Amino acid sequence: MGKIVDVTFTLKTYKYEKPFHITNSISKEATNIEIKVILDNGITGYGEASPSYRVNGERAEALMAMEQFIKEQIAGRDLRDYRHIFEITDKLLSAPSIKAGIQYAVMDALSEEIGLEVYRILGGAKDTIETDKTVGIDTVENMVKEAVKIRNEGFNVIKIKVGEDLKKDIEAVLQIAEATKGAKYIVDANMGYTPKEAIHFVKTIYSKGVDIAIFEQPVPAHHIDGLKFVRFHSPFPVAADESARTRYDAFRLIKNEAVDFINIKLMKSGLSDALAIVEMANTAWVKLMIGCMGESSLGINQSVHFALGTGAFLYHDLDSHLMLIEEEFRGKFKQEGPRIKAL
Repeated sequence: MGKIVDVTFTLKTYKYEKPFHITNSISKEATNIEIKVILDNGITGYGEASPSYRVNGERAEALMAMEQFIKEQIAGRDLRDYRHIFEITDKLLSAPSIKAGIQYAVMDALSEEIGLEVYRILGGAKDTIETDKTVGIDTVENMVKEAVKIRNEGFNVIKIKVGEDLKKDIEAVLQIAEATKGAKYIVDANMGYTPKEAIHFVKTIYSKGVDIAIFEQPVPAHHIDGLKFVRFHSPFPVAADESARTRYDAFRLIKNEAVDFINIKLMKSGLSDALAIVEMANTAWVKLMIGCMGESSLGINQSVHFALGTGAFLYHDLDSHLMLIEEEFRGKFKQEGPRIKAL
């Protein structure tokens, strides 16, 4: 079996098809790091880190300086002992996206060596999944147009970004629901509301007869009491995203009965913590969705195989690659509209 002889980082920048606007953040491009794990037999495993300063406090330029250090930590390791590599990379507390990319690149190399897809190594629980597609913050008119376009493309779940203007947010959700009847909605405030504003939002939406599948991260990340307050006063299920980065965050949320859903993102947790969160959530009967940062098709591939392998997720928010301009599709999956199948 192959042993790791080299690790390389390559900085990659991808333009968004149009600026992606969420609460207090507008992105025109995604700067990611392509990671290669190279074995002594020539096999290469690929991963991607998609750093987020807003969520993880990461900057891609700073993470690039870790290349040699990472190589020194895992060079000479046998892929069959990948849990040892996970233990080493678990110490990358300030660089979770690098942890995610390295851990997946190791699994990808192992997959190539033994001829078994990553999702099957992780359990092979599902053959296909279905993703949502996201409507960013814009004028109400433009948000409705985008939602209708998404619905016409065959997507059954529409994610709606809110959190900057409570009155406009309510109007946007109501008009989108009217224009896209039959769809399901995930509404994501990205920490934009106070608990009272969040309750006003959901009760107004509920009073108008509109259903929301998930109300995601309505309050600031560290306001666990606020998240719990919203959960116990909301007619809709409440999810944590920015509040749930590590397995320890997830444990605290579950212990405090603060959420109905946890949104796992590999860029926050890596594969190792994500696996632990899956087991905790299943034990506690907390539901799961899987999301993404600004990953290209190479990075989304990681979450696709994790979701297919574990079969743990009720909703999949894996659409960042659909918003980015890429010269080459690099995922080991096939996508037709919202439906995704591993290759």
